[in-house]
Amino acid sequence: MDKKVLVLCTGNSCRSIIAEALINKELDGIRAWSSGVAPSGKVNPNAKKVLEAHGAWDDRYHSKKLDEVEDIDFDLVVTVCDHAKESCPVFPKPVKVIHVGFEDPDGKEYEAFEKTYEEIKTRLLPKIKEELETK
Repeated sequence: MDKKVLVLCTGNSCRSIIAEALINKELDGIRAWSSGVAPSGKVNPNAKKVLEAHGAWDDRYHSKKLDEVEDIDFDLVVTVCDHAKESCPVFPKPVKVIHVGFEDPDGKEYEAFEKTYEEIKTRLLPKIKEELETK
């Protein structure tokens, strides 16, 4: 049975999409979704490009509102930006919420997206594994 993780960000166009894709690609037994507290409605082209470059892109990834995923029974919610942390919604069922913040690469060169990808891989993935193993 897969553990379910929600990655929450403000715009759901860069960091949370990259994290969702990385979790789904790298962590066995864990399924991820992402959402935005104020979703932009689009995936940043450089976020898609970096995921394609690492073989992690899936056409199902898209910027979405919280109500698209609110019926999923999450085991863990991760906020990846301060705004999402401050405005993290209350979920119907108690769920553990952790915060691991990353600088927003939006509006920057492609290299910033590559850096964000690597930071999420090295900082966030081990933290998620640790949190879900102790649950």
